[in-house]
Amino acid sequence: MATFTTVKSKVIPLLVDNIDTDQIIPARFLKVTDKQGLGDKLFCDWRYSADGSPREDFILNNPQYRSAQILLAGDNFGCGSSREHAPWALTAFGIRAVISTTIADIFRNNSIKNGLLPVVLQQKDYNKLKEEILENPDAEVTIQLQEQEVLFPSGYRASFPIDSFSKFCLLNGVDELEYLRRFEKEVIAYEQAHGK
Repeated sequence: MATFTTVKSKVIPLLVDNIDTDQIIPARFLKVTDKQGLGDKLFCDWRYSADGSPREDFILNNPQYRSAQILLAGDNFGCGSSREHAPWALTAFGIRAVISTTIADIFRNNSIKNGLLPVVLQQKDYNKLKEEILENPDAEVTIQLQEQEVLFPSGYRASFPIDSFSKFCLLNGVDELEYLRRFEKEVIAYEQAHGK
């Protein structure tokens, strides 16, 4: 898993409430166990017409946002089923962080395990960020995980919560299993001292 320290990027404003995981990655793509290629399936039913051609009016198809790494979503992002493929598709597309006012718990946990930072802002801060981004779509936002801050284009700083374990894992690029493996010597020593 890639480390997450600081990301500076344009922001994709996908200002829709209650985006569920089936909209993020439709169920027909859940048979794969490999993350490769899932970025092309991200928001598939919104991005493509029935004939497979890209919909020009969908924001992810706008060349202006192709290299953007931050998604500004509506309220209650990632609700619905617990599919881990949703953060897989987002990270495969190049998204490193999702900002919202609320993020569904299971999606949040799956995101952290896959190097995707879920950022929850207070409503007033979210509204300010949305206003700044819509006013200047080329502006960049900086997310600093160590400081737990989002730096707006105007210079305004907004803080966001994250538990210390999740923060540690993201900063160090480790998932829960990799974290436990760091204590392999201690586990072996304990087993040897206490028998099997």
